[in-house]
Amino acid sequence: MNDNLVWALAGLLGLIFGSFLNVVIYRLPRMVLHEHEHEHEQDKDKKAPTLSLSFPRSHCPHCSHTLSAWELVPVLGFVALRGRCRQCHTPISWAYPLTELLNAGLWVLCIVHFGPTPQGWSAAVYASALLALTRIDLQTTLLPDAITLPLLWGGLAASSLGWTPASLNDAVWGAMLGYGLFWALDWLYLKLRNQHGLGGGDAKLLAALLAWLGWPALVSVLLLASLSALLVVLVQWLRCRLQPQAQIPFGPYLAVAGLVLMLYKPTLWL
Repeated sequence: MNDNLVWALAGLLGLIFGSFLNVVIYRLPRMVLHEHEHEHEQDKDKKAPTLSLSFPRSHCPHCSHTLSAWELVPVLGFVALRGRCRQCHTPISWAYPLTELLNAGLWVLCIVHFGPTPQGWSAAVYASALLALTRIDLQTTLLPDAITLPLLWGGLAASSLGWTPASLNDAVWGAMLGYGLFWALDWLYLKLRNQHGLGGGDAKLLAALLAWLGWPALVSVLLLASLSALLVVLVQWLRCRLQPQAQIPFGPYLAVAGLVLMLYKPTLWL
């Protein structure tokens, strides 16, 4: 197949998958919080959750207008609606089409880099998962298990099939070292400061990244993620936008590091 057609197909699939990511990014944190808040009640009453990724149908969060098929077309639906709900005319966030476009770009980048191979398509799904985690962590400081754990197991499976730069042995050790390191750091911080310094989601995300990249990428991931986080925090501090005792989500920086190191050999960053 012609390269241009392959790249166009990757972009189209990326747009469609990006539309699904918008649903995940909006609903999954709410599902997690709802389940946490009503955990005991659900255990007693055995009630099913009122929100899922498939129910209810996509709708406007302001007026509950159910979106028709043409309104759900990635990017084009947003353009046709001129960025407003057809029913109540409330502005629609630009985050929706931007997520779709960014995901499409990531899919094309992965296919250009690895070719239309199992490694290329698996890298595209990997990039989509990191994009979803980035947006969710920035908005809610959550890194849901529903994404990090499948990403971890997917990395181990992909490495066993030869679809990642890491061997299965390196992937297994990477997952164990990644989780163990962040767990130990959080335990030490808790003993010293009597509060958690790292979330459990960060540990699972690092374990997932190293399941895809292998344990030799550990130093590279932490170095790149820490430097980028420090740079952003410094800029916020200089602009007086960083509140005292503010929580800094580390997941987005881990995700960026994981994506960069997937596309470029980890040894280049050591």
